[in-house]
Amino acid sequence: MKNYLIIGGSSGIGRTLVEQLAADGHRVFATYFQHPVQPTVATVEYQPLNVLDPHPDLEFLPEQIDGLAYCPGSINLAPFHRIKPTDFVLDFELQVNGAIRILQQVLPRLKAAKTASIVFFSTVAVQTGFSFHAQVAASKGALEGLTRALAAELAPRIRVNAIAPSITDTPLAARFLDNEQKLEANAGRHPLKRIGTRQDIAAMAVFLLSDQSSWITGQVLPVDGGLSAIRS
Repeated sequence: MKNYLIIGGSSGIGRTLVEQLAADGHRVFATYFQHPVQPTVATVEYQPLNVLDPHPDLEFLPEQIDGLAYCPGSINLAPFHRIKPTDFVLDFELQVNGAIRILQQVLPRLKAAKTASIVFFSTVAVQTGFSFHAQVAASKGALEGLTRALAAELAPRIRVNAIAPSITDTPLAARFLDNEQKLEANAGRHPLKRIGTRQDIAAMAVFLLSDQSSWITGQVLPVDGGLSAIRS
């Protein structure tokens, strides 16, 4: 049994990741922001946490953590000329500075493990340019740079990787998939002709957190139905 910390584990990919890790027999410490979660298994513990807090309280954690996944994110799409500079700052604060704050607090616990793994979440829109994605691509692009820099700095005992999904059926993306026409149009853009599921993305995160990926670090792995690599 290993100890995992899932930041933003109350819904979507984070919630599914918590469930999959618990089903594999691990102890999972998960956080929520606004909506409390009642765990259904004894090996899962939920705690409230605001990642924008300058001094997040993580004293509920054990002395050793074997893996961390940082799941908070946002999808704000708009023409570039309508995005205020402060909007970029707010996105960066949530998706990059929030991750930095949490990781700096948790790092001693990760170092206490024999080996450990960190997983961040990016987006296909960083490496494949899409209209109206400037805000999300800017912050997630910074997170990809952080992934590679930390992978170099923390090797060999701590691995750091990121997952870059395309649009996935989660509450965060619900407004883009809220009718049959939108679902069909978004599915049709992907070579595999379907929308990603939270299970698709969580399964990759479980793999990256586990020892099965022990020779993988510094990577940004696309899980995007082929969108970033194939033109069909």
